[in-house]
Amino acid sequence: MRAIGSRSYDARAQSAVANALLPWFRSMTPVSNWPLNRLLLALPSGDLRRVLRELEQVHCQSGDVLIDADSPLDCVFFPDGGVISMVAVYANGDIIEMATIGREGCSGFQAIFGANISSVRFLTQITGSAAKLSRIAFTQAMDSMPAFRRLMFAYVQAFLEQVLVSGACNGAHSLKERLARWLLMMRDRADGDTLLITQDLLAEMLGAHRPSITHAVRELELAGLIEHGRRQVTILDREGLKKASCECYQLVRERIAFHLPKTYP
Repeated sequence: MRAIGSRSYDARAQSAVANALLPWFRSMTPVSNWPLNRLLLALPSGDLRRVLRELEQVHCQSGDVLIDADSPLDCVFFPDGGVISMVAVYANGDIIEMATIGREGCSGFQAIFGANISSVRFLTQITGSAAKLSRIAFTQAMDSMPAFRRLMFAYVQAFLEQVLVSGACNGAHSLKERLARWLLMMRDRADGDTLLITQDLLAEMLGAHRPSITHAVRELELAGLIEHGRRQVTILDREGLKKASCECYQLVRERIAFHLPKTYP
């Protein structure tokens, strides 16, 4: 009986050890379809493997503030899905979007230049996941991997193109045109034609009053280009929406593709 009891104890001990080590073994198992961020996937395979060791996959819920304005820039987010907004924050609490970041980019344009405090807020606009990299690891990658450094500098150029064109667009084009452009940009960063966004979010991101947004959404809906539901917008006619948009959408898309050829599949 003692022998049987001993074997039973050994089995339980081995099981306990196996369970304790299981998370470690899982962490060592490569995930073939992760990351999905196209900026990371543009790295040479050797550099990507080095960076992968420092990445953490995180879930980003709509409305989450990932990095706040005037706060430590402790990490950089590379979206796998969903969308991050870079917004300016005003003294009265109002915000307005300056740029969007999807799986073509990252939140680290300030970290590229060595900043350790963020001057803007990064918040999750559309729920998804992201690869999170500490600023220390990001800086080390910039210093030790020339290909990583060149890619980040190319991304900064593409990112600034978006910011500059968006600023001009806000002053030059109608709300309906800007709304069409914004929806197309979201579609480029999403996995389908249905975008989980509200009219309140649209008003906030486009810097417009809610009634004006409602009217612009209704115009696009009557034209058969989109369908608006509760907390979502579905694109029905992408080509038609491109025609309803201002030229800024195609301009930004072409400039990003020039700097980052692997952005669009």
